[in-house]
Amino acid sequence: MAKGKDLEWRLQRIEEQLRLFQKISRFMVRDMSLQEVLGGVVSLVVEFTQGDSCLIYLLNNEELVLCASNTPHPSTIGKIRLRLNEGLTGWVARERRLLAISREAYNDPRFKNFGELPEDCYESFLSAPIIARNRVVGVINVQHRLPHPHTGGEMEVLTTVGEQIGCVLVLARMAPTQVQSVNHAELVLSSGPIPMKH
Repeated sequence: MAKGKDLEWRLQRIEEQLRLFQKISRFMVRDMSLQEVLGGVVSLVVEFTQGDSCLIYLLNNEELVLCASNTPHPSTIGKIRLRLNEGLTGWVARERRLLAISREAYNDPRFKNFGELPEDCYESFLSAPIIARNRVVGVINVQHRLPHPHTGGEMEVLTTVGEQIGCVLVLARMAPTQVQSVNHAELVLSSGPIPMKH
């Protein structure tokens, strides 16, 4: 009986993952501002992970700048900045690796205290790089106030969401008129043949 319940729970989690990716995909095709898209993404991620905080930092030259948060931080959006050699977030961007700490994240030697963010005292920390065109362009963090063991599914989800945000950022650079005027078939065909794998 316990096996059946476990299977049912895992299936439910997979369905929730699928719904999360679908909703983010819809943001990608709608005519929305980047701020609205990122705001929607952080809300969806918090709902999925049942976390207390989701923050998105984006690269501006050699600094990571806080650009989106599920909690109202109007005074910190655009103001909190860290270099790539600072904090857990800087480490994730620099190393281009996922980072999961289930308790006492604030005791990690890489941790940086901002003093302005309530997240400074949260226990658990899950972070993934935001990737666009195979380059790190930012970091997405999920935090829990209390200790939280991260599942493989949560880690995979945050990695995928980081890739989706990267796609959103690339798309945001194209004006709607450009999307309409591009000959999409020609764009694909002129890029040359796809190499065959042996």
